[in-house]
Amino acid sequence: MGLKQHFELLASYNQWMNSKAYEAAGQLSATELAKDRGAFFGSVLGILNHIVVGDIIWLKRFATHPSCLTSLREVADLPNPTSLNQIIFNDFSSLHKHRNWLDEQIINWICELSDDDLGYVLSYHNTKGVSANKCYSNLLLHFFNHQTHHRGQVSTLLSQAGADIGVTDLLVLVPEESHV
Repeated sequence: MGLKQHFELLASYNQWMNSKAYEAAGQLSATELAKDRGAFFGSVLGILNHIVVGDIIWLKRFATHPSCLTSLREVADLPNPTSLNQIIFNDFSSLHKHRNWLDEQIINWICELSDDDLGYVLSYHNTKGVSANKCYSNLLLHFFNHQTHHRGQVSTLLSQAGADIGVTDLLVLVPEESHV
């Protein structure tokens, strides 16, 4: 399996896990979703918003890659988040709808990347204005790892609130291989 296929797997995993997380979160009331549970970004709703904020920030950076100007155009046109803890959507339904849309954008973008695109060095500024020049594939790995990290927090909070997210292992999506 090539590097591009690994990122396609991670994009599929991201979409699958977001679907499971939002399905489980949908079992909670608005009050329970917004309840500060002492976690990063406070509540389930806060963490889910943070993942969206992080995705938008990174996707807007990724959109500056010469081969991504078309595939990420709609994401690039989104307003810039004002902070990492910004609540973009106070209501779960709107957040869920936007999450589904973002996941489709991610799937389509990753599918359009070539192996050559992955070696590109992306120049960008972080949220504090510090400049960086990093390999695109390493940044993609960070992008997907960031989502997984915070979904793990969401999974814990949902479990504590009595909502079962189910199996979360990437292994479930790893295809079986035949011996040669």
